[in-house]
Amino acid sequence: MEEELENLNIVDEKEDYKLCLVGRVLTNSMVHFLSMRNTLVDLWHPLEGVSIADIVEKGSLFRFYYEIDLKRAID
Repeated sequence: MEEELENLNIVDEKEDYKLCLVGRVLTNSMVHFLSMRNTLVDLWHPLEGVSIADIVEKGSLFRFYYEIDLKRAID
């Protein structure tokens, strides 16, 4: 048991959310995630793309790769 604990490495990996936005759709209707994603990407035209994750019901995490893409989405 002691040998196992000696070789144990605990790494505190924290994700960087500096270039992220959290969004929520404010409607009672059903939201088609893929359609929403495609529409927003067409509107924003990010240079390096954007990762969009469905995090809660009608809520999404938008992860950008360049600050200019984030600013364009906010404006």
